Amino acid sequence: MPEIRISSELKNRCSQLRLTCIEADVCVAQSGIELLTEIDRGIRQLGETLVVEDIAKNPVISASRKAYKACGKDPARYRLSAEALLRRVVSGKGLYQISNVVDQLNFVSVSTGFSIGGYDADQIVGNVVLGIGQPNEPYQGIGRGELNIENLPVFRDELGAFGTPTSDSLRTEVTEKTKRFLMILIDFGSDNQLTVATQMAIRLLQEHCRATHITQYNIE
Repeated sequence: MPEIRISSELKNRCSQLRLTCIEADVCVAQSGIELLTEIDRGIRQLGETLVVEDIAKNPVISASRKAYKACGKDPARYRLSAEALLRRVVSGKGLYQISNVVDQLNFVSVSTGFSIGGYDADQIVGNVVLGIGQPNEPYQGIGRGELNIENLPVFRDELGAFGTPTSDSLRTEVTEKTKRFLMILIDFGSDNQLTVATQMAIRLLQEHCRATHITQYNIE
């Protein structure tokens, strides 16, 4: 289990920032019918009750957008992953189907508004610091190619940047080979939904990803 901390530079700009980390052994596979049915029911309800203009008013997403601005990043150009997924759902496109582990993460994200990192924990080297991206810092986002992470909140290990609230990286991508999964819920100072999101994630991991040896811890 890596030690994870928030840099003083980022904490000074986002004083209410806190993280909830969930680690578990998982079995990565295609999502089963039970998980897909729960996801379909949930996103159908979201699509019926939300319009695009409401998304930025979500208190979790609103706090996240303010944090991006405090770091010097335009949240309209570099959308938070939760906001991008919600816009996709509201437009009627549904969620991507990738694997049970990734699908449950995306479902928790759209259900609660938190941008959530999901990583193959065995690909993380050493301890982890959540800081601010530097100019020309290399980063290969999943499905995005080279991503400009300057002024984005960035997770780094001994090998460099591997995660942002906009896009996870190819280096720590969850694949069918992943055995140990690390899920980080990023709260920039919203209301009290973090506990709800954490409980939802643990339930989905247990019910649909055969999760065992679950560890959950908070970082402020």
